Amino acid sequence: MEQGSVKLTEVQLREVERQLAIIRRGTAEIVPEDEMRKKVEKSVVTGKPLKIKLGLDPSAPDIHIGHTVVLHKLRHFQELGHTIQLVIGDFTGRIGDPTGKSETRKQLTEEQVKANAATYVEQFSKILDMGKVEVNYNSTWLAPMDFADVVNLSAKVTVARMLERDDFEKRYTSNQPISIHEFFYPLMQGYDSVALESDVELGGTDQKFNLLMGRQLQKEYGLNQQCALTMPIIEGLDGVQKMSKSLGNYIGISEPPNEIYGKAMSIPDDLMVKYYELATPISLEELGNLKQGLADGTVHPRDAKMRLAHTFVEMYHGREAAAEAENHFKTVFQRRALPTDIPEKIIAEDEMENGKMWIVKLLVTLGLCPSNGEARRMVQQGAVKINEVKVESVDDHVQIEEGMVVQVGKRKFAKVVRG
Repeated sequence: MEQGSVKLTEVQLREVERQLAIIRRGTAEIVPEDEMRKKVEKSVVTGKPLKIKLGLDPSAPDIHIGHTVVLHKLRHFQELGHTIQLVIGDFTGRIGDPTGKSETRKQLTEEQVKANAATYVEQFSKILDMGKVEVNYNSTWLAPMDFADVVNLSAKVTVARMLERDDFEKRYTSNQPISIHEFFYPLMQGYDSVALESDVELGGTDQKFNLLMGRQLQKEYGLNQQCALTMPIIEGLDGVQKMSKSLGNYIGISEPPNEIYGKAMSIPDDLMVKYYELATPISLEELGNLKQGLADGTVHPRDAKMRLAHTFVEMYHGREAAAEAENHFKTVFQRRALPTDIPEKIIAEDEMENGKMWIVKLLVTLGLCPSNGEARRMVQQGAVKINEVKVESVDDHVQIEEGMVVQVGKRKFAKVVRG
């Protein structure tokens, strides 16, 4: 039968519909969707895989569950037999993506970018088959460009077009500075698609402008235009704000198993299905059964959340670690008992004053809080206990006793050993 300009057999049409159902899963938008269909149809008929691009600037060395949303979509494409083009922005990363920023972002050094990039590939292997991923560094084609090439590239886009970006427009109207080099970020990201002749580019909904820039530049350079596929921004553990390390509402994929499990158990009930859909390999059939079970009451939200927590730990630490984390959670939180494997931390005598230590300093010294500010915040929130007794004030100076158990939140424990 005829679909657009490509002739399809019944078997091919079924395959197209199957692929499109998987591609559409969890997506926020496909621009334009009719072109996506035509690309899939052509791929099915010719047997030639589509080239699916994801560009990432290595601005931070560790990724969290929110970052994995686009990686799971890449895995869908990979399982459908398409080619993944991972672009590590070692060149663009020196500028930094201005998306959503109210001020010019600090530029990273080449050494910082390289160090961060090295950790990305390792972490992505927990979701993607990296043996089948084309890993590209955009310095390959951007670094050799001379000034004439840059002028030619910049001539293809107007300033008015750039100011259509929400963050640029807001900064411009509020008289906040916009550096010229920031305009080059979407140009360079778009040029990545020209260099790789990508068929589809993925990104979060906040990346739509950049993705469409790639489409525009491909047209300017006489190439077939890519489709832009945007994925939703996943909310963090607070259920409101975008998952972010700076907001403390994240689940890091490199965090210890017990931490991942415990954090997952604090995900709001109404976000569980979204996490399942966007951040796990659950099948469409399983997802449908889960939604139905939660709706008709045959699946208890607690059980669904424990399965989600188990899935996250298994994905990033293995099946055995997931089972141990689940048992730890049941022991500590469901039975209200202290864990039996509390790590011991030494407090040196010279760190104390008359055998005491300021509670804020104690939490940082034990590694239970990363900074004094975070330690203060946890005490003020009533989240700190010593031997199961809540600490009431950030001004407390604690008598350091051998074997005392310090707890922060529901998941962090340390047993004090006097050195």
